[in-house]
Amino acid sequence: MPRLIQLQRTGSVAARRVALVEEPDVQLLEGPDTDSVYALALAAIATRTPLSVLVRSRATGDRLPYDPIYQGTAPDWRLLPPIDHPVEPARCLVSGTGLTHIGSARDRHAMHEKPASTVPEAALTDSMRMFQAGLDGGRPAPGEIGVAPEWFYKGTGVTLRAHGDPLIMPAFAEDGGEEAEIAGLYVIDGAGHPHRVGMAIGNEFSDHRFERRNYLNLAGSKLRECAIGPELVLAPDFHHVPGETWIERAADIIWSKPIASGYVNMSHSLLNLEHHHFKFPLHRRPGDVHVHFFGAHSLSFGEGIALRPGDVMAVRFDGYGRALRNVLRVEGTDDRLVTVTSLG
Repeated sequence: MPRLIQLQRTGSVAARRVALVEEPDVQLLEGPDTDSVYALALAAIATRTPLSVLVRSRATGDRLPYDPIYQGTAPDWRLLPPIDHPVEPARCLVSGTGLTHIGSARDRHAMHEKPASTVPEAALTDSMRMFQAGLDGGRPAPGEIGVAPEWFYKGTGVTLRAHGDPLIMPAFAEDGGEEAEIAGLYVIDGAGHPHRVGMAIGNEFSDHRFERRNYLNLAGSKLRECAIGPELVLAPDFHHVPGETWIERAADIIWSKPIASGYVNMSHSLLNLEHHHFKFPLHRRPGDVHVHFFGAHSLSFGEGIALRPGDVMAVRFDGYGRALRNVLRVEGTDDRLVTVTSLG
């Protein structure tokens, strides 16, 4: 299926464009509504045209070599996240679903497990209970509603970062670690109906050390920057999606892991995850964009890896385009007190 990127032109005249990936090049889209994937998606909805057909009809612009754009060395163009709200970043909701893959359930169980002396041998953590509930009821029959998954909020579109951008660990954070995932990308039409635009590789960056202190810290551990891209895939295969994630430190790969996402590797079906996200009227506000992470298979933190500033987090999935790469940066060590001014 077609794969798209979003670009920002630098220089005297700043402009956005959407391009179709045709390795080793990308081809700029020409015509109306080609300055953002958001505008293209709304045009496809309005004209009842498959987005892939609309994209092919607009792929008539200049061809650009992909390598310098991907490597961040192109003089005129830089990558953006493959979807956003181009006018109001706050109209993009970034969220996710956890405990959907057996690997993540294992890592979360290890993080939240209490000392053996205080818990009966047969007792399960809340994480494993949630995961078991997904195994038992996360794949309902067609037309039925399954059990609700774990859900978390990551922020608005201002938290989204593109391929090649650093992911910032705040001064108050205890940790910064990758979560290699696939994210669903959605637009809500004027009638309040959600449309899946496509999917993208994601790094759902989180503070695992803070979460490990107490699983009730999960909400705060997720309020971090995250990255998607570099490419958006229209109607990709989501049955079995193998991939790989790795951590680079200087010139060495210090950790790597084969991973897999998709239906056969998850405790919830895609339709069930989407139902339980969009069942809330607040999540069906006309004109909004949603980026929803589907859960991770494995974490380097779960295998004792502590990331350092300058480490590169990378992830790829077969059929989803080039790998997503982001470097870890630390905001600083000075955790300053935030005070509130009273207007009373």
